[in-house]
Amino acid sequence: MAGHLYIVPTPIGNLEDITLRALRVLKEVDLIAAEDTRHTQQLLTHYGIKTALTSYHEYNERAKALTLVERIKNGASVALVSDAGTPAISDPGFRLVSEAIRAGVDIVPLPGASALVTVLSASGLPTDRFLFEGFLPAKKSARTAKLQGLREVSATLVFYEAPHRLHETLSAIQQIFGDRQIVVAREVSKIHEEFLRGTVGEVIERLVDRQIKGEITIVVRGSTGEAQLAQQELKTEIGRLTEAGTGVKETAELLGDRYGLSKREVYRLVLDMKSAKKSD
Repeated sequence: MAGHLYIVPTPIGNLEDITLRALRVLKEVDLIAAEDTRHTQQLLTHYGIKTALTSYHEYNERAKALTLVERIKNGASVALVSDAGTPAISDPGFRLVSEAIRAGVDIVPLPGASALVTVLSASGLPTDRFLFEGFLPAKKSARTAKLQGLREVSATLVFYEAPHRLHETLSAIQQIFGDRQIVVAREVSKIHEEFLRGTVGEVIERLVDRQIKGEITIVVRGSTGEAQLAQQELKTEIGRLTEAGTGVKETAELLGDRYGLSKREVYRLVLDMKSAKKSD
């Protein structure tokens, strides 16, 4: 008889953020597949759990998923855990789940800790609809393209981010989305838990000269239509300045500052409008 694949959330900070059921499952399974066995061992030691561990991470996920599924088909029960939170959410665990589904293995998900839901619940921003985008691309061009594609989304947006990229990401959000309401949460459920709330500009100002540490979750209010109005207003202003003889560079500088946009973005828009007018 085949075993089971248990998806077991682990604490995102405080070690008490784990359910009684999760602890029981971790004790009873034959094997725990962990993102970082050293990290998970600390949790197991804290609760006196002696179940065997095996590594399962982004560098061995394809081959290891097949091996683990084969063991489950042969009768073993395996618990999948990540370093923190719910496995398979912005995590290589989804490949193991997919292989298990293809093999007809019984999958048992346990509810539990997740930075995504935890921060969203305390954000104060609308939660009836939200879009989780995980980590934004590290490269500037790809990140800009991703954010531009999300600019008109009305649902609340949720991102994860690395601390060393936070300043750069917030600046990109401000340039592309404008000065929306935002929440930046770090070290959630840990000793130095911190929630920063306000407009993007206000949060950026509070973070000036600060070296940020810890896991970051960003929640951004969705579009309420102001972006479209601002875009039309911006085009009107470009037209007015162009008619008055203002140069492209000066127009970009004036309106970039006024609307909180990248001067390069305004510069391109001015050129596009001039080109479209010539075509007409």
